[in-house]
Amino acid sequence: MKILLSPAKSLDYDQNINTPFTSEAHFLKEADYLAKKLQKMSKKKLGQLMHISESLSDLNHDRYQNWEAPTTLNENSKPAATVFTGEVYKGLDVSTFSDKDFENAQKDLLLLSGLYGVLKPMDLMYPYRLEMGTKWNVTPKKKNLYDYWGNKIAKFINEETKDDEVIVNLASNEYYKAVDKKTLKARVITPVFKDLKGDKFKVIMMYAKHARGAMARDIIQNQYQNIEDLKGYNVDGYTYNEEMSSENEWFFVR
Repeated sequence: MKILLSPAKSLDYDQNINTPFTSEAHFLKEADYLAKKLQKMSKKKLGQLMHISESLSDLNHDRYQNWEAPTTLNENSKPAATVFTGEVYKGLDVSTFSDKDFENAQKDLLLLSGLYGVLKPMDLMYPYRLEMGTKWNVTPKKKNLYDYWGNKIAKFINEETKDDEVIVNLASNEYYKAVDKKTLKARVITPVFKDLKGDKFKVIMMYAKHARGAMARDIIQNQYQNIEDLKGYNVDGYTYNEEMSSENEWFFVR
């Protein structure tokens, strides 16, 4: 099965996590085009576009001024899954992956990205900030990044997915929206994680994000052959709730 995850806004290029190999992003040409358009923006305009603080504007302006297409492993170009931080990636915890885990992840896991479109875990990534939902007229005909990516991401996922494979969508709505549903061929299961608060089950975003990463890790390490096996998932107290679930939206509660 294939797994979709969102990226993280926070990055850590100081940590060095060894991977058995590295790879190049599929959409480097498209990423280079976007990066060079952002490179032409002033700090102020970049900050306004991204709705970020002055210090973050400075950081990301500097990043784009020094942009280089990531094709060689170096201090500014590292495997994507090893530099994303945040709750999802705490749950994924690639720092404890074996070489076999990384190989399985490279086969199964796809990381959606505003700049790179989609990344495999060991694809080299130059640091960036560009959320998929950014309101940016990329070109006169491309009113936002969803327009820019069009059906390219879905076509790539189709190429990577076998006929009988199921996609487990652990990405946020903002990023999953970039996958054109009319183009996508495979069945998609979207897990939802809820915690009991008082007398109601609610999505607690911090916990839900961590759970998405933890489920991705579980699938990578256990290599489930049948999507139904996922109903036996029991990590951090989350278990499948059949009554709340529908055919393609599965609820895991605790």
